[in-house]
Amino acid sequence: MASLSAIVEFLDAELRTREVPDYAGALNGLQVQNSGTVTHVGAAVDCSTRAVRAAAQLGVDLLLVHHGMFWGGATAIVGAAYDRTRLVIEKDMAVYSSHIPLDLHPAWGNNVLLAQELGLKPTGGFAMMRGVAVGVSGEADLPTSELRDRAMKFSARFSGTAVCTPFPEGQRTRRWGMCSGAGASSETLTEAMDLGLDTLIVGEGPHHTAVQAADNGLTIIYLGHYATETLGVVALGAELARRFGIQSSFIEAPTGL
Repeated sequence: MASLSAIVEFLDAELRTREVPDYAGALNGLQVQNSGTVTHVGAAVDCSTRAVRAAAQLGVDLLLVHHGMFWGGATAIVGAAYDRTRLVIEKDMAVYSSHIPLDLHPAWGNNVLLAQELGLKPTGGFAMMRGVAVGVSGEADLPTSELRDRAMKFSARFSGTAVCTPFPEGQRTRRWGMCSGAGASSETLTEAMDLGLDTLIVGEGPHHTAVQAADNGLTIIYLGHYATETLGVVALGAELARRFGIQSSFIEAPTGL
């Protein structure tokens, strides 16, 4: 058994929750408190009704998520929002959310861990947002087809399907950039081209990014939003279990995206 306040203090400090910029709706940090103790942390990508129900069945009393309860901003607690909130409170379940702070963390961040999964070594930042690098970048020398195949295998682990824009036979990835989640945008593509990258690895992006990439000789691998943002919460949940002597479980609730 651990103190909720001690866990929150640790998370806020390690993730720099109050320092790292983010979208207002992310509302990083403790979103719902419980009666004050934690025995079992559940790690999930989204604070969805499905994830909350699965966590309740496991006896989770702290749900650690990447996308929190209030992503769309202020909303009425009715319908599905009411059902989810009621279950959280009835089960005495605290909810802690970390979005951009978890994406960019040097040890438990989605991008650092994803790079490791794909056999890539980050040496720099990427995907600048309000003066901070959300993603990572680096150099490599491997066939782009091999990197694509690694991405396909990783995505499949989380019920996803990686998609890669067309590239010439025999192409090699030498300079790459990565941004988990909705990492493909006109801004990140411009940044990639300014940096001379040949390969961009993201969770998802709009159709026009594939067109823009092909026109500029850039290959994009879309691994799926959900898949690219599983690693951080899992790693952080495991760290809480180790540090505070509590149980940790991964709550799988893939979206197919």
